[in-house]
Order: sequence, then structure tokens, then C-alpha cells
Amino acid sequence: MTPAAIDPDLSELEPAAVWQHFATLCRTPRQPKREGPLRDGLRRWASDRRLETIVDAAGNLLIRKAACRGRERAPGVVLQAHLDMVCQKIPASAHDFARDPIRPQRRDGWLVAEETTLGADNGIGVALILAALADSSLSHGPLEALLTVDEEAGMGGAHGLEPGLLQGRLLLNLDTEEWGEFFVGCAGGLDVNVHRPGAAQELPAACEVWRIELHGLRGGHSGVDIHAQHGNAVKLLVKVLRDLERRWPLRLVELTGGSARNALPREAAATVALPVGHGAALAACLRDWQARLRQELLGVDDRLRIDCTAATAERALSAAEQAIWLASLHAAPHGVRRHSVQLPGVVETSNNLGVVAITADGGSCSFMVRSLLASGSESLADEIVSLFALSGTVAEKAGHYPGWEPNPESPLLALCRSVYAREFGVESKVQVIHAGLECGLIAARYPGVDMVSFGPTIRGAHAPGERVEIATVGHCWRLLQAILAAVAAVPDEASVTAVPRR
Repeated sequence: MTPAAIDPDLSELEPAAVWQHFATLCRTPRQPKREGPLRDGLRRWASDRRLETIVDAAGNLLIRKAACRGRERAPGVVLQAHLDMVCQKIPASAHDFARDPIRPQRRDGWLVAEETTLGADNGIGVALILAALADSSLSHGPLEALLTVDEEAGMGGAHGLEPGLLQGRLLLNLDTEEWGEFFVGCAGGLDVNVHRPGAAQELPAACEVWRIELHGLRGGHSGVDIHAQHGNAVKLLVKVLRDLERRWPLRLVELTGGSARNALPREAAATVALPVGHGAALAACLRDWQARLRQELLGVDDRLRIDCTAATAERALSAAEQAIWLASLHAAPHGVRRHSVQLPGVVETSNNLGVVAITADGGSCSFMVRSLLASGSESLADEIVSLFALSGTVAEKAGHYPGWEPNPESPLLALCRSVYAREFGVESKVQVIHAGLECGLIAARYPGVDMVSFGPTIRGAHAPGERVEIATVGHCWRLLQAILAAVAAVPDEASVTAVPRR
């Protein structure tokens, strides 16, 4: 893959090698499950540099770079990141993620995509790895780059990773979003997918149809941001609809909201029918709800808006189906369930009601459940299944992935912290993240591999306006070079365990 010309907003950024590769990623569509063209281009790029490449059955790309002369006996290091990105945009955007390039801009020390996700998650990690593969001056032992696919839509690449493929016994995952922190554990989780057939009824002639749209929320990552009390557009709109149906003989035509199970829903919309003559009262009621919800979300999501416009429809859900869906969604859990006692300040178990799509012909919704404890995610998922079972609605658990159990005594962690302190003159922090990293799945297939994760500071991942702090990308590149050099200086693989512990 020929590197893309640097965008004007990236052309003066350092380190140039990293931003050159990120520019390529910005110009290359990389939706989950559609990473093939990008992966194949990177494979050609690597082959042109006489690097060994393998694509496994799951579609993951492995690139091997031989050790520097004299460093052949050093421990092998795997650099790991995922190729795909979350594809979210504002409603007014015409951006097509299957075709159009991401258009980043610089803003006060940050690189941001104003109308879409930026793809810094995990494009910066990929760019750092490609820069390491291309740098002939880098000091390193045997090096492998594992670039996985389909991370954002279920970790399909990591699920399908072949045992025996990786040779390195140390792994640096470059998919976390807080500079100055090393992550040594993450939540596991699973999905709950709900499906229910419909029972449509014709609307009476003497009614008027309205489309209600709730939007203007911040959204965000359903794990990293779940503690921040951002509004969930689906839950909020359902609360409004429940009030409206108590006031008037409201009929629900359709309800939609959210676009990804791992993103907090920013918008939701409902089409409803009321007896003729209720339009003015409906508008007044929605204005009251907008003010009320803004007050409830003050300082978090107080730019929330509720708009109402005339619409058309011929059919609606039956009264019984409407009651089941609205009551179930109103009662369904969302948000933090429990904080960890062992790890103060860390969310242990949570749930995101991510996507809803209901019409007169039937509907579905999906939940993403996360927990540091396998029993925690299973228990909360079972509660959701039980809730929908009360109405005879099918709810199925799927897509389970394990968490990554923390190892505070990790020799690789000790080495990384020592290098960080030497390079930057301050102590690093050690954290566990309430999000899914591929480390848990990789560890299940490679139980002897020692893993640590780090990355630049990223804000708003999984939502339009995602941004990365430019300076921290340079810090990550400096740290990555220094860690690889430190590992390369270890005489042999066994002696990495002798690194002093902090």
C-alpha cells in the first residue's frame, strides 16, 4: 500500500512516520468486517519490504520482522492493534464510511473529526506499529505485528486467532486511551439480542401522525464512558413515550435508536399517531420534557433536543405489542450496575442498551453487557433475558468474550514502568479498563504470553467528534522505541523475568 499524501492538517505533525501511516488509514475505508482491502494493501506494503506476512483463517494479518543483528536471542515481542474502527456520524453528515476518507482537523493540540468518528481508536495503534516495522534504525529483537479484524463488531478476529501462530512471548497491545497509564486487565462481556414478531393494525382514519426525534446527546464508548452518566437516547425517548401514552390514546408506529451495540445511543426517533387535534398539546408536552431532561442531564448532556414534525403512516403496532415493547424497554437495565470493591474507582459490571429497531411488523434490540467478573456479566445478561421472557419475547445471549485477568507482578509491566520513568521523569499508573480488549481472547489461546497495553490520550471514542491529543502520540512513539530497545537488551527470553519489579 502506497502511503497517502499527508493531509494539510497532518503535514507538520511529529513523528512524521507515524502520522504518514495514520493519513493512509484515514483515507482507507475500514468498517468492521470490511477490512479486506486495507489488510491486503498492508500485506503488499510489508512484502515490498521483504517482511514475512501471514493472513490466518479469521482474516487477521501477521507481519514478522527479523531481529536486529546481535539481538536474535532477545525475547520476541508482538505488537497488536485492530484494523477496523467504529463508524458513527452526526445526522446531518453525508459521509459514507464505505467510500469517503476521514477528514481530521487540528484543534488546540488535538486532532479531531468534527462530523464523524476519527478512527484514532485503533488507527493510532496501527500507525505506531507500521512505523516500527518501517524503521530501520530501531533496536529490537524478533518482532511480530498482529493486526486483527472485526474488533468493534464482536472481536471476530481475536475469536478466530489461530493457536500456534504467534512466536513472541511478550505482547504490547496499543489500544488504550489514556497516556501515562499501563493497562493490565479489562472487562469481558457478551451481547443480548432480542427479537419479537409484530402484530400490525391499521390506523383509524381520524388520527394525525407525528415523528418525534430526540437528539443532541454526546454518546460515547459504552465501556469507557459508561460511568459518566451520558444520556441514552433510547431510554430517554421511551420514558417520554410512556408519559404520552398515559395522557392520550397514543399508537406507536415505529421506534428506532442507536447504531452500534458498543456506542451510547445519541439519537432516537419514534413515529406516533394521536386523535386529530392533539398536535398543539403534543408540542407543548415535548417542550416540557425537553426542559426537564436538560435539567436532569445538566452539565453532561444538556444540549438535548426533542423535535416534532408531521409524518404519515397507515399501520401501527397493536396495543398489546406496544405495551410489551415500551414497558420492557423502560424496565430494561442500562448503565453501571456495580463498582469494583477490589479496584476502587473502576466499574465492575455495566450494560448498554445500544440499538433498537421496532416497526409494526416486529422489532429487535441489542444490549452489550460488560464485567470484570464472568459471573457478573452472565448474571446481568440473564436478568435481561428473564425480563423479556415475561412477555414471551426471545432474548439470546451471544458473542461472549473473556476478560483479561490483571497480573500486577508482570515482568513486562515492570520493564515498561521502568522505561517510562527513565524516559519521562515521572511515575506511570497501572489501571484496569472497563472495556473489551482483545488481550483476554489472545491470552486464552496463548496463556504464557505476558501482556501490557498503552496508548495516547483519546476522547470521545465511538462518537462523532472523537479526538486524540497530538503530543501524546509522539510520547507513545518515544516510549514504544524505548521499550523495544530495553527488551532487545535482555540477553535471552528467560532473563526477562529478572527485570526488577516496582
